[in-house]
Amino acid sequence: MVTLKSHREIEKLRVSNSIVAEILAVLKEEIRPGINTLKLDRRAENLTKGFKAKPAFKGYRGFPYTICASVNNQVVHGFPTSAPLKEGDILSIDFGVFFDGYYGDAAITVPVGKVSEEVSHLLRVTEESLYLGIKQARYGNRLSDISHAIQSHVEANAYSVVRKFVGHGIGKDLHEDPQIPNYGKPGFGIRLQPGMVLAIEPMVNMGGYDVETLEDGWTAVTKDGSLSAHFEHSVVITETEPEILSKRDGSVKW
Repeated sequence: MVTLKSHREIEKLRVSNSIVAEILAVLKEEIRPGINTLKLDRRAENLTKGFKAKPAFKGYRGFPYTICASVNNQVVHGFPTSAPLKEGDILSIDFGVFFDGYYGDAAITVPVGKVSEEVSHLLRVTEESLYLGIKQARYGNRLSDISHAIQSHVEANAYSVVRKFVGHGIGKDLHEDPQIPNYGKPGFGIRLQPGMVLAIEPMVNMGGYDVETLEDGWTAVTKDGSLSAHFEHSVVITETEPEILSKRDGSVKW
């Protein structure tokens, strides 16, 4: 069941997502060749505690870390490790917090040092597809209008949209209805209404869209070994323009 959030609830979601944005901004600045993702995980957990928040993912269905750290061909749910990142890698960080009864959730993909133009293009198209999806998250549109906007841009650039994993509603629970595929025809699904809060998150592969899960039971990788990028924002539907809740705006203080 899709729940519409009150103004009070949206304000709480705005705070929790602002915390996510602040911490992701710090982590992004620390990503460089030689650093390992286990260090970034500890950093994220300490920063979360500094906001008197709780990591959203740690312990969720048994997930053992604060961040999902997915490198290169890892699509999502990657485990942080002690292996140093190398020049030319890409790192996707999916991160969330629980604060004052509500969840925040967002994801970024960051180049490690210098990457090729081909890799930069993958990241750019994936992020563009997120914002094109958000542009369709408007009062009166259908849910699949978001999905179609993402898929159209991705496939126009000869990449593929991961189909196994989807976006979701967010609020008092980390994953709420509705599920939001990143592919599909326009004009289908529920009618978008003010008060809906959606975590929109395209995952885009340089090769085919098929993925498989490693033996750890969590880490999803591209089946063909191609690179994958992931961007996510939590967004509230309003009576006018969609509002990105997980955008850094300086509204939360350390």
